[in-house]
Amino acid sequence: MTAESGDTGDATPVRICPGAGMTSVWARALGALAAMCVAVPLAMAAETAPETAPPAARGGQETTVDSLSVVRVRTKAVANARTSRTLGTQREGTGVVIDSEGLVLTIGYLIVEAETVELSTADGRAFPATVIGYDNATGFGLLKALRPLPVRPVQFGQSASIAERELVLIVGFDGVAPAYVVSRRPFVGYWEYLLDEAIYTAPATVNWSGAALLNREGRLLGIGSLVVGDAMGSRTQVPGNMFVPIDLVKPLLGELIATGKPSAHPRPWIGINSQEVQGNVIVTRVSPEGPAEEASIRTGDVIVGISGQGISGQADFYTKLWKLGNAGADIPLEVLRNGRVETIMVKSIDRDRYYRPKPTY
Repeated sequence: MTAESGDTGDATPVRICPGAGMTSVWARALGALAAMCVAVPLAMAAETAPETAPPAARGGQETTVDSLSVVRVRTKAVANARTSRTLGTQREGTGVVIDSEGLVLTIGYLIVEAETVELSTADGRAFPATVIGYDNATGFGLLKALRPLPVRPVQFGQSASIAERELVLIVGFDGVAPAYVVSRRPFVGYWEYLLDEAIYTAPATVNWSGAALLNREGRLLGIGSLVVGDAMGSRTQVPGNMFVPIDLVKPLLGELIATGKPSAHPRPWIGINSQEVQGNVIVTRVSPEGPAEEASIRTGDVIVGISGQGISGQADFYTKLWKLGNAGADIPLEVLRNGRVETIMVKSIDRDRYYRPKPTY
């Protein structure tokens, strides 16, 4: 998976003092939110905001997020990583401590093809870690610290119960940013990725990769994935962030711990990035040495059908692709190229097989 880049808005994280509890964090965060020019319709803000705004956070306070269960994640990819071109060789984001044994939940693109992983707390102490598991379908990644972490774990909330217009906290390794939940709807990624429902917040904040989305009780609702320009939907261009709902990892967690991946058969993966334009799926990138490249799919090809069926956009394309069987299935694509439609057979694979493994010595 790949992270988008772009304008992250002006939602500066709130700094909190060591040992600050959820009550004081909420008071300062909501005060900061009241002082911002929030990119959310005024009607929504007025309907949701508390009657009496708490005092704003004081500037220059020491940063610590130990009390809110997060750590900084730094990874270095293997030397020949296939994701280096899109994700870089050194990656940084946030991880959320989820148990007392050092399990850390994060967003998967931070740890794909990682050779080394380091976690660090707000006071600068570093802790080596290892990759435990990764799920391509949801995008969750799981780490384990190799030494005990001096950070209390977070409790899971119910992401299905979060409502639009609800106030939340976005907790990254460098601080806390208040936000509103502004929509809940599907997310379609250009890298063969689809969520039936994602959580969108605004205003946009920095350091969202792997960040924790917390409710008022300090329970985990989601993990930060992307910054987006349409948090409230395509009809309103409001910058914000997209979070993967925590409910999606609950049935997978035991399997990720035990085997590193879900027990379900992997989906077929063909190795393209695409863009939807007026319902058409246009190939924008072909993964080097991937199935699509081996089948001679090219950048600029327009996918107009699959297995004899027309498609109406990326979501429909992915849905029909994944219905053709498990990884390894033959995928007949109808491709518009040079003014004519050709049928090209692509031999799909398990996406995990495409990634380079960590060397063993």
